[in-house]
This record gives sequence, C-alpha cells and structure tokens, in this order.
Amino acid sequence: MSNQSSREACFRTTIGGQALIEGILMRGPEKQAIAVRRPDGGIELKVEELHLIKEKYPILGLPFIRGTVIFLDSMVKGVKALMFSAEFYPEYEDEQAPSKFETWLEAKLGTEKFNQALIYLAVALGIAFSVGLFILLPALIFGLLQNVISSFLVRNLIEGVVRIVLFLLYVIVCSQQSDIRRVFSYHGAEHKTIFCYERNLPLTVEHVRDMPRHHPRCGTSFLFVVMVIAILVFSVVRVKNVFAQLLLKLLLLPVVVGITYEINRYLGRHDHLLSRVCAAPGLWMQNFTTHEPDDSMMECAIAAMKAVIPEKAGQDAW
Repeated sequence: MSNQSSREACFRTTIGGQALIEGILMRGPEKQAIAVRRPDGGIELKVEELHLIKEKYPILGLPFIRGTVIFLDSMVKGVKALMFSAEFYPEYEDEQAPSKFETWLEAKLGTEKFNQALIYLAVALGIAFSVGLFILLPALIFGLLQNVISSFLVRNLIEGVVRIVLFLLYVIVCSQQSDIRRVFSYHGAEHKTIFCYERNLPLTVEHVRDMPRHHPRCGTSFLFVVMVIAILVFSVVRVKNVFAQLLLKLLLLPVVVGITYEINRYLGRHDHLLSRVCAAPGLWMQNFTTHEPDDSMMECAIAAMKAVIPEKAGQDAW
C-alpha cells in the first residue's frame, strides 16, 4: 500500500481480523465474528460477545502489561476460530484415529474441556515453536560463538539480523504453499474490507475490490517490530553462560511484546514520517502474507465486518 493510500483513510479503526480456513475472523471493541464459506456455498456466521480479562483484573490493562495479555488472548481466540472453520473442511483435520491417550483424556475431561485443552495446547506449541526457532536457536548459536565474537553488542546485533532473516525466509516459504496461499488471499480480503470501512464507503464487493490489500496496522508489522525491539532489549543480557542467556531472554520476552504493543498502538494513531518508516517493512512483507482475494472471499470479510461494527459511531476509533 502506498503512503498516500494510508493518509487517505477517513479514520483509523481498532477493528482487526485474522484469515481462517475459507473464512475470516473480525474482532471489534464489543464483539467478534467468524464468517466461513461453507462447502455448499453459503456463509456460516458466528458472532460472540467479547469479555476482556482486564474487566476482571484491571491491572492487566495497564500499559506495558496489556500487550502480552492481549497477544495471548488473541492467539487463544484465533486458534478457536481456526478450529471452528476447519470443522467445515474435514480434509484440513487429522484423519487418524485418536490415540489411547486422547481417548482417555477426553473421557476424563469431557468433550468441552478436552477441546479447550487442545486449544491451549495448540497455542503453547505455537508459541514454543516460534520462540524456539526465532529466539532460542539464534541465541544458542551465537552464545556458543562468544569466544569468536567477544563483543556482546556485536554478537547481539548479528543474532538479531539472523533472527529477522529466519523470520522472512519462513514467511516466504509458507507463502508458496497452495493451501496457505488461499488463507493469505482471505488475509487480503480482511485488509481491503477494513480499508473500505475506514474510508466510510459502503461495504460492498465493488467498493472493497478497489481497496489496497496492504494495511499498516497488520499483525505482520507487529511481528517484525517484535524482532527489532528484541535486538534492543536483549542487549542488556551480558552474562557469559549460554543457558543463563537463554533463560534471561525468555524472561524478557513479555517486556519485548509489551514495548512493541505500545509502540504499535502509538503509531496506529498517528500518521507522520516516523509511523510510515516503521510501517514500511511490514507493508513490504505483506507482499508475501496477503494475496488478491476473489469476490467470495470479500463477501466473507464483509459479513464478518458488519457483525462487529459498534452501534455507537466512533467507539472503535483509535
């Protein structure tokens, strides 16, 4: 998306989304909606009221704390939505018979608690994979090279660059998979629909089709900024023991996510040179994480968007 396109937005909405299997999740200030294209051609729409954990525990809504809480909450809700969309397409699910452990666990917990356990397990495994590949692996490699590269700052900088390169390669490789390409097309539909709404245009396929698919407030940009902030935060780790380095960097991850969230929150509310420079890498990465959607994909995104727009105008503004 061009800088001019970003500045033309009539306002900035806090409504965000996520691409699913043949569908879209949209999340507004009060509700979230899942719109899935069923195999029969219809759209299955599921709308839920949002209950934020900070309503029960206000301390979790404080700056620099809320970032990690919101990130984890979004992951849990995202996995739930992904599992819901997969129910309509059995080919995406594991066709193997459940193991004896799974059968025993479901019998002990019950179907609902078993499904809840699977969701949290999927989130934990996803976080473990991401942290292991993009944080711990580079840290371990360069921790073992401390006798070759004696400077903490130089080693941390090179480690951060390697981490970013790994992330870029992972995204690019994933974008080449045919099934993932369709998901990324739904990602494009999500962005185009949000742009259409922000410009106060009618939410129709005709108007959505003309919108850019690159959006500056995308989660892709958030993840890229996490990588950059990690370079700065991890520079405080100056112990020589490799395993102590790994532990300290794990403990600092919530700090990295919290700082990144506050930066993105500020940049999302403003349009100036700094915000456009910070958004540029994420916009470039969206060349791989978004593709042009077809009309049926845009219809799903529109259905989900309409379901979460608050009744009171401006309630979702940044």
